[in-house]
Amino acid sequence: MYLLHERRVLRKFDIALGFDPLGHKRFEGDGRTPEGAYLIDRRNPDSRFHLSVGISYPNTQDIAVAQAAGRKPGGDIFIHGENGYRQLNHHRGPDWTDGCIAVTDPEMEDIYAMVRDGTMIAIFA
Repeated sequence: MYLLHERRVLRKFDIALGFDPLGHKRFEGDGRTPEGAYLIDRRNPDSRFHLSVGISYPNTQDIAVAQAAGRKPGGDIFIHGENGYRQLNHHRGPDWTDGCIAVTDPEMEDIYAMVRDGTMIAIFA
């Protein structure tokens, strides 16, 4: 993951994604991380994953795709720390979240301090 200011890379992070990371999130429980343009829309200083910032998933298109499949789109997608969960979920491989983007706790502290609500993000493989 790259943290940018305009076109300049400020930081680069190794990440963990959902347990089925290839492809765009289609519905709740698919283990995928959304791809596309979203916003950082909330912050959680009391996250069970250390700290977290929320991603504005699902959008209207995400909802329509899930509904067409007779499913719910899911939600509560965050960029968050690990708070020990990476170690607890090592059996699930390097991608262990349920669709979120995970970084180390110290990295999440930097992201939390640097990224504001309303920040546009682009998520793509």
